[in-house]
Amino acid sequence: MGHNLQTSGKLRPVDLARRHGLSTQAVRNYEEAGILPAADRTAHGYRVYAPLHERALNAFLALVPGHGHATATAVMQAVNRDAVDEALHLIDESHTRLLHDRRTLRAVEDALRGLTSDTASTDSAFGHRRSGPVFIGPLAEELGVRPATLRKWEDAGLVRPRRDPVTGYRVYDPADVRDAHLVRQLRRGGHPLERIAPLITQVRTAGGLEPLEGALRDWHGRLSGRGRAMLRGAAALDAYLRERG
Repeated sequence: MGHNLQTSGKLRPVDLARRHGLSTQAVRNYEEAGILPAADRTAHGYRVYAPLHERALNAFLALVPGHGHATATAVMQAVNRDAVDEALHLIDESHTRLLHDRRTLRAVEDALRGLTSDTASTDSAFGHRRSGPVFIGPLAEELGVRPATLRKWEDAGLVRPRRDPVTGYRVYDPADVRDAHLVRQLRRGGHPLERIAPLITQVRTAGGLEPLEGALRDWHGRLSGRGRAMLRGAAALDAYLRERG
């Protein structure tokens, strides 16, 4: 029966799964999640897929590398309930996130160039001129994080504020502010704390861009890879939309 189904353009779950290196359960799960349109059923209740389902699976698997599993799932669910505008809006949002990440990377590079130009300056890495120290509340507000986040960064050795001898409050000098901005930007770039710590230490020691050049190259590569993956996902999704008519 399997041979007859394939030659007639119809596919069993196992046929569709094998073509994509998946398990049959994964294919069923994708259908149940709305990633694939509902399959036809035989008189005995077995699922029967068609070329349309293969197009849908191609589109989903192509969308995942560029947009992530959650967004790819939401896009396919929207398409399969004929909410194409909603699907396109999700893709637009994903492209906006990529653009934001590119701008973040550029900001980090600009920050590090600022470090190399004058590490002793009272300008922070992001252009904030300071004549003196700052406390944890105002710095957290400036960074858009909670004070608890700054304390967590301190515990990880990423920032090293001194303590006011009278009040015991944390006091961030210009170099600490610079480090906090760098940590914030690197966190936004997806770097975990354990990877940031040695980079910040090297920046403090070397006072230059060189310690981060490898990380920045990797970051550039990841963003370019996402961009290319988004193009492949767009082509596969367009093919599925045309198949749906």
